[in-house]
Amino acid sequence: MQISGRTIGCEQPPFIVAEVSCNHGGQREHALSLIRLAHEAGADAVKFQAYEASTITIESARPEFKIREGLWAGHDLHTLYRETQTPFRWFPELAEYAAEVGIIWFASVFDRSSVDMLMKLGCPAFKIASFELIDLPLIRYVAQTRKPMILSTGMANDDEITDALVYAGNEAALLHCVSGYPTPEAEANLERLQELHSYFPLVGLSDHTVGIEAPIAATALGACIIEKHFKPQWFKGPDAKFSLAPAAFKAMTTAVRNAWAMMQPGKRTSEEPMRALRRSLWVVREVAAGERFTSENVRSIRPGGGLAPKELDAVLGKMAASDIPRGTPLAAELISPTDG
Repeated sequence: MQISGRTIGCEQPPFIVAEVSCNHGGQREHALSLIRLAHEAGADAVKFQAYEASTITIESARPEFKIREGLWAGHDLHTLYRETQTPFRWFPELAEYAAEVGIIWFASVFDRSSVDMLMKLGCPAFKIASFELIDLPLIRYVAQTRKPMILSTGMANDDEITDALVYAGNEAALLHCVSGYPTPEAEANLERLQELHSYFPLVGLSDHTVGIEAPIAATALGACIIEKHFKPQWFKGPDAKFSLAPAAFKAMTTAVRNAWAMMQPGKRTSEEPMRALRRSLWVVREVAAGERFTSENVRSIRPGGGLAPKELDAVLGKMAASDIPRGTPLAAELISPTDG
């Protein structure tokens, strides 16, 4: 998969996405500043959520529209999404500023209107959020754009993931996701990444834990995309509890890329200077010609240069072929071929 010329795959460092979500607090200038801050924090891409309250739900007094538990308990859906939306009219400026800063941008889509709006702006990829993974007509509509697609799998069972991939044309990346806000560390279930490989080789993590450990561990398990919510240092909005401020996000990007590098096969060139310091057999006390080697005059010590330590048992009891000063690496020619 490629997004704006950036290859995404296990042969590359993880594609790190700063998820802005509602962390702009309804202020366009904050959304713009988060683009710059994401770039400075080492993100490969910045992602927005392209919905407005009227495109994602309706106003209703029915109890089903009321959130009863969790971080947003007490809110009705329309009010919550009105407070957290990224207005469509912002996107032209967001796209232009991302290009100016030099960071990839894309967005999650929630209905056809968001897809159409983003297509006009040349959006290079589309994300399907966990709650929309079962909206197969939406996935099919996005697939018709022939843009790269990333699917979050929170709450989805295997059949639902399979259906989504069929409608996506089997051309998508799958993100393991736990739709708990925030996600307790004990529920992160990162081994699920390996199970997702059975569906498609391009997998990653959309993380809602509060720290940076899960993205690092996921990288070691083969995640090639890491998505993490990103906020200003001071922000206290609805998603702030499971979002990282710039300094923490920067620490995550560094750690994730280091973890990826550590998992790569490679020559152990840094240890070559140490090879000469490995143990070998040395004469540690002066030995006269014809004198037998004992554990008192021959030992396995650092550095190298002498016979391998595994030869010690064979050497003990043999005679010296010549006088040998203390501090001489024991070599085969110093050992008499006869037993005298």
